Amino acid sequence: MHFLRRNLAFFRLAVLTNLEYRVNFFTDAILQPFCTSLIELTLWFAVFASATSTTIGGFTREYYLAYALWTAFVARIATSWMYEFKMIEEIDSGSINGLLVRPMSFFEYYLSQLLGYKFITTVISLLIPLAMITFFQLPTIYSRIPLALLLITYYLVLVHTIGFIVSSMAFHLNRIYSLTGTKNLALWLVSGELVPVDLLPEPYKTWVLDLPFCNGVYIPVAYITGRVGTSMVWHGFMTTTVGLAVFSIIAVFMWRWGLRKYVGTGA
Repeated sequence: MHFLRRNLAFFRLAVLTNLEYRVNFFTDAILQPFCTSLIELTLWFAVFASATSTTIGGFTREYYLAYALWTAFVARIATSWMYEFKMIEEIDSGSINGLLVRPMSFFEYYLSQLLGYKFITTVISLLIPLAMITFFQLPTIYSRIPLALLLITYYLVLVHTIGFIVSSMAFHLNRIYSLTGTKNLALWLVSGELVPVDLLPEPYKTWVLDLPFCNGVYIPVAYITGRVGTSMVWHGFMTTTVGLAVFSIIAVFMWRWGLRKYVGTGA
């Protein structure tokens, strides 16, 4: 119970912190996803306007528009670069000293805040794809949204674990923020955010689907839009679990290795 109360407090802290700065929250939860959705729609309208066929990869324009709208929404949920930067800054500046002496772990402190931040922004920004899907009458299976959001939430734990590994490298290297950008670009490519995994040729399509990273964008979006069935979602839970086990081992090693080297100077 103490563990739950502690992490619920961290969760609530993130919610209140984001609501405190109203303009920033409006930009982050409404304005930015709205502009991103418009850009995605414009892109796919242009692609099909110049295409010689009414389908691409076996799917019509409406399916790609629905995919683009949900991708713009889901991709923003399935990233953690902001809290990854905070973890790096804590280690880099030495202000992590104040966290190490408290009865909590550095990992759970930022994971709970990440989930709180994602919760409050998701509740608001979800209205944007729902409104546009309804306006353009695009294919969406609304009953599938809860399970898709559950997979994304589980995937967030994996992404946070990877970010924790990158952050732990700050014990050994200076200014590693560029590694976060490199990691995000790699995830952008293999998650299905850049292009739907359907368009990849074999065997690359099968390889990507067997990795846990497409559970952040492609599988939940494809599930909501009816491109894949429920079995693919359960496959996503399985691959995420395997990935989480592997990266957790690496994270524990990197953290303990970093603490052995850390001298506690700084703030």
